[in-house]
Amino acid sequence: GDIFDIQQPSAASKRAFNEYFVDIHNVCPQMRLIITAGNHDSASRIQADNAIWKLGDAHLIGTPPPSDATEHQDWEKDFVVALDSGYVIALPYMANERTSTVQALLDYVAKVNVEQKPVVLMGHLAVIDPGIRYAESDTDDKAFRDLDIGNLRTQSVDSLGVGYDYAALGHIHKPQTIGYPQDCFKLDVTYPSGVVRYSGSALHVSCDETFPHTISIVEMQRRGGDVRIRQHEIKQLRHFYVLPKDGAFDSADKALEAIADFAKTEGKGYIRLRIKHDVMLPSDFNQRVYDHLSTYDDEVRYNPKHIWTDAPVAVAESPRPMFDVADLQQMTNPLDFIEKTIDQYPGLDIDTLRDAFKKIEEELSIIKEEETKKSKKK
Repeated sequence: GDIFDIQQPSAASKRAFNEYFVDIHNVCPQMRLIITAGNHDSASRIQADNAIWKLGDAHLIGTPPPSDATEHQDWEKDFVVALDSGYVIALPYMANERTSTVQALLDYVAKVNVEQKPVVLMGHLAVIDPGIRYAESDTDDKAFRDLDIGNLRTQSVDSLGVGYDYAALGHIHKPQTIGYPQDCFKLDVTYPSGVVRYSGSALHVSCDETFPHTISIVEMQRRGGDVRIRQHEIKQLRHFYVLPKDGAFDSADKALEAIADFAKTEGKGYIRLRIKHDVMLPSDFNQRVYDHLSTYDDEVRYNPKHIWTDAPVAVAESPRPMFDVADLQQMTNPLDFIEKTIDQYPGLDIDTLRDAFKKIEEELSIIKEEETKKSKKK
């Protein structure tokens, strides 16, 4: 799932995707490729290419089963891929919990799987194990609450039904086996049948993903047999770094010096800054960073979302300002509202905002003058 990060990917992204999987097919033509859409993809666009991809022994499944799928004949064949070595139930992202639909597919496979081959279930969703508490206190009423993970509502692992040996899930980037949090980064583990696992993303996709990224090789011999999972770490060409390695910057100049030193010594990577809460960065700080790094041909990338440290501990949460509708209607300048609520946004540079608004007002004034001149000429 999540073949692309947007529903209308660029031509360059689609070309890269096509060429990559064509290369894989050429290297290993006997391998079946099964690709499903995620919540970031356009289901219909992915599905539209399926007929062409089948010519290369690849399956692109974008559109999920309709809500009344079980009332139609042979609908299961659109989502079940029969292999010499087993069966794959390939389900793309589905907006709602569809336990009955999933179980119907598992039951269908159980009927045709007379040789008791392994069964794999694919899905793009966020599941939790009802046997694991998600709160610190055993008395917390929210200990078993549903969680929102990346805009997807979590559902119980039980909603996946019964009848698979391995459930291969997408959406969560960290490799993990549901029910076995201690095994996240073990290189070789064997489980009994019924494993639910996120293999995770092969590459870092954000600065917060400092954990190792891997691919998983899953081995199964028969339906109901053991499931062996081997992980191979992917060595990243570009790493994420937080500067400084220890502590936090106490001035903008020190941060700029560290960035220059990193670019000179490391030469490539993604960087993010850790800065003390009371440091006031100049309004052009980010631009100065970009200007300096521009000489490195995009080998060093800068994330302007800083990590602020040493913030004063609030004794009690200050009450948020309340406004009447009439008060808001009188605030014709957005800065008026921001200045009245500035205490709610620690680290916000009001001077930077003022400069930005001033430039916008000047540009709007110029545009208005040009439009007035054009209208007079007419």
